[in-house]
Amino acid sequence: MTDQMQLLLVKELKVLCDVRDVLEYSFNKCSAIGIKDSYEPEELESFESFNGRFARLSDILIQKIFRVVDELDLDSQGTIRDRINRAEKKELIASSDVFVEIRMIRNDIAHEYLPEAIRDIFGKVLLLTPHLIDGVVRTVAYCAKYTRVG
Repeated sequence: MTDQMQLLLVKELKVLCDVRDVLEYSFNKCSAIGIKDSYEPEELESFESFNGRFARLSDILIQKIFRVVDELDLDSQGTIRDRINRAEKKELIASSDVFVEIRMIRNDIAHEYLPEAIRDIFGKVLLLTPHLIDGVVRTVAYCAKYTRVG
């Protein structure tokens, strides 16, 4: 079971890093656009892609990677909040409160349709992306103990 979990972790970490790279591209592009009262259609498209990539990366990290790490560390599963709190204790993330906010914004992205609210989400995603990327960096470093060969 552990060998299978380690192989799954390696596979998921590859996906995590690939999605992080694409999110960083969108982050740089949208940071240059900035927060505005109105956007050109191309700018809206960039921000919508950015939001989707943010949500996807947060899902992969919280729902997949943290779950596999918990299993390898022999921790019980529990709720998403439990998983985030354990990630903070393991120093995979700097702040559980920030990651709870990331999770809430991810849910807002999935369920919000009002243009005014979507623009508010743009600003929050810009502010939270560095924390999400930092979580990826910390998690990859932590997982090295499980992904070493030999």
